[in-house]
Amino acid sequence: MSGMTRFGMSMEEDLLDKFERYMKRKGYTNRSEAIRDLIRDALVKDEWDGGEADSIGTVTIVYDHHSRELSSKLTHSQHQNIGQVVAAMHVHVDAHHCLEALILRGKGRDIKTLGDHIVGTKGVVHGQMTFTTLEAIV
Repeated sequence: MSGMTRFGMSMEEDLLDKFERYMKRKGYTNRSEAIRDLIRDALVKDEWDGGEADSIGTVTIVYDHHSRELSSKLTHSQHQNIGQVVAAMHVHVDAHHCLEALILRGKGRDIKTLGDHIVGTKGVVHGQMTFTTLEAIV
């Protein structure tokens, strides 16, 4: 592997035991890849916290489609932010509920604001946002 550097690391035994269990649950076959992923995750979070990084992410919401004018409000929010909404998927969960998954792209702070607005729309039963940035890990 080109560009790789080996280094040693010290760790308390009980912490290492917990880390080994974590690795097993997540399916890692070696410590190096697990540590690289944890470092990448920390760097992405740090970059994301700054708000300036070009970011991409998902906003997933579940809502009762019988809620008065909610579908129209959600669609309007997406159309008002057409430059940030890259894609949308709509799923009929049951007789009353729908799930929408939106892919957003833009400056971290801007798409977080949009995601918060969508998740916070009255009538949304549950929502979750997951964002990442490539700048910190590439």
